[in-house]
Amino acid sequence: MMTKLTSRVMATTLVTALAGVGLTLPAAGATGSVTAPLHDKAHSKALQGHVDVVLKTGTVGVVARSTGPRGTRYASAGVADKATGEAARAGDLFRIASTTKTFVATVVLQLVGEGRLSLDDTVEHWLPGVVSGHGNDGSAIAVRQLLQHTSGLFDYTADFPEFASTAGYQADRYTTWSPEQLVAIATKHGPNFTPGDGWSYSNTNYVLAGMIIEKATGHSWQQEVTARVIRPLGLRDTLAPTTYPRMIGRHLRGYSSFDEDRAPIDVTDINPTAAGAAGAMISTTADLTRFYQALLGSRLLHPAELAAMKTTVRAPELDPGWPGVRYGLGLMEIPLSCGGTYYSHGGDMPGYTTRNGVSEDGRRTVVLNATGDGSADSSTQQAANSLIDDELCT
Repeated sequence: MMTKLTSRVMATTLVTALAGVGLTLPAAGATGSVTAPLHDKAHSKALQGHVDVVLKTGTVGVVARSTGPRGTRYASAGVADKATGEAARAGDLFRIASTTKTFVATVVLQLVGEGRLSLDDTVEHWLPGVVSGHGNDGSAIAVRQLLQHTSGLFDYTADFPEFASTAGYQADRYTTWSPEQLVAIATKHGPNFTPGDGWSYSNTNYVLAGMIIEKATGHSWQQEVTARVIRPLGLRDTLAPTTYPRMIGRHLRGYSSFDEDRAPIDVTDINPTAAGAAGAMISTTADLTRFYQALLGSRLLHPAELAAMKTTVRAPELDPGWPGVRYGLGLMEIPLSCGGTYYSHGGDMPGYTTRNGVSEDGRRTVVLNATGDGSADSSTQQAANSLIDDELCT
């Protein structure tokens, strides 16, 4: 998920996965590694150079994967675990945070395509009484507005101690939160604007979307994402966890100081209910690639639903991180320096930064994850943007 905490990296007010299954990915050396055909060494060197730049902006470990006409390239730098010094490797798992939102939006749109719900349905229709009080009115908010962040609902993570401080994290990292509890935190606050009259990133929207999936199907959002996306695509390293706080297998450990004047602590373990349908998932660069290739390649949604997902509005709140960005239904649309745009969904939570980019046809895809807080200015964000833009433009 994207969080208020990580806005210093994003330079925004945000709070906060999937190809190549079965590949044996190369181990990284202490300063990183690249695997590519001999004829593509120059492009591989460029990718490694970008990854090294991201590392130098204050991150701990960085992994990246780029797929396009020249094949697939991997690069990594830094360490997966500060305690052991183990190098980051291209196949390591990581928390994808708000990149989860694209999965959840995909499932909602599949249900729309099946006629089981409508984007024009209200929140009140599916979840009577859940969004009410302090000027909040679920009968005035459509499902489309949840997915597009035009509902006006307050972002619960802006009033959530677990993401706000070291003490808050240590006290609540193993706490199980219900979606209703997270929504209740949000509805203690009035809305930011009348539904449809503005744009503001709110994790509350996707918590509600997950609740609607369960109401419409009788299954949790995790079960539906697994059955409809993870299993059909063979994403063997992608998880939609429920309450288990740890990652199993080789993974990148996350570190954060929570913007406090103190050394970062290990924040890898966290009960995923704190993020829920807004950002709980775990994946790898390879699996995220496969997911975005399938999605933009029209293998997960019917044409009408994919067109709805790609119908975007301006999201000026995100301009400091992505100038000119637009937002659809669980997808960001970002200008390319070489002309045109690419689709994406960033993800931030304490200790983890996920960035990605995919061409409109899904044939060119870049996925990056960095651990640690990154720089206090915007240099980490700029370095990640530059990596993605360069890979998609060359």
